[in-house]
Amino acid sequence: MNLANILTLSRIAVVPVIACLLLNDSLVTSLIAAILFLCAAITDYLDGYLARKYHMESDLGKLLDPLADKLLISTVLIMLIPLERIPAWMVVVIIGRELVVTGIRGIASEKRVVIAASWLGKYKTAFQCVALIPLLIHYEITWKFITLQFQPAGEFFLWIAFFFTLWSGWDYLYAYAGTFLGSDPDNLAQS
Repeated sequence: MNLANILTLSRIAVVPVIACLLLNDSLVTSLIAAILFLCAAITDYLDGYLARKYHMESDLGKLLDPLADKLLISTVLIMLIPLERIPAWMVVVIIGRELVVTGIRGIASEKRVVIAASWLGKYKTAFQCVALIPLLIHYEITWKFITLQFQPAGEFFLWIAFFFTLWSGWDYLYAYAGTFLGSDPDNLAQS
C-alpha cells in the first residue's frame, strides 16, 4: 500500500457518497456531488503522476486505477439518467464501450499483449470529466448580473466526450482485433 494506491482507493470510496447525494436532487447536493467528483478526478491524475515519479507502480495500482475510473464515471452517468440530465441511450453506449475495451484488454493480457491507454482514451476520459461536472451541478446559478447555465455546458462537452468514446472504442477494436481473432487486423478485410 502506497500513497498512489491510497488516492485510488479514495476515488472508489467517494463513489457511493456521490450516488447518495444524487438521490436527493437539490442545488446543494448537486454542488457537493460535483465538488467530490472534481476531487476524485484530480486524484486520478495525482495517483498516476505519483506512481510514475516516485516509482510506486504496483500490480494492485494497475488493477485498481482503471476500476476506480470506470466505477466513478459509470455511477455518475447512471445516477444522472433518472434526474433527466443525460439520455439513457448515451449512457448505454458509453458504458458498453468500456465493457468492450475491458474485454479486449482481458483477452490481450491472456496472450501476454499489453494494451496501453491511447491518447484517444485519455481525451475521452478528460472530456467525460469536463462534461460531468456541469451536468452534476445542473442548476442555473445567478450571481449579481451573471447567470451560469451548467446543463447546456455539460451537454456540449458530453457530445465531444461521446465522439471520443466512439472513436477510441473503434480504435481499440481495429487495433486489437488480431489479438482475439488470431490474425493481423490489416489482413482481416481480406479474409
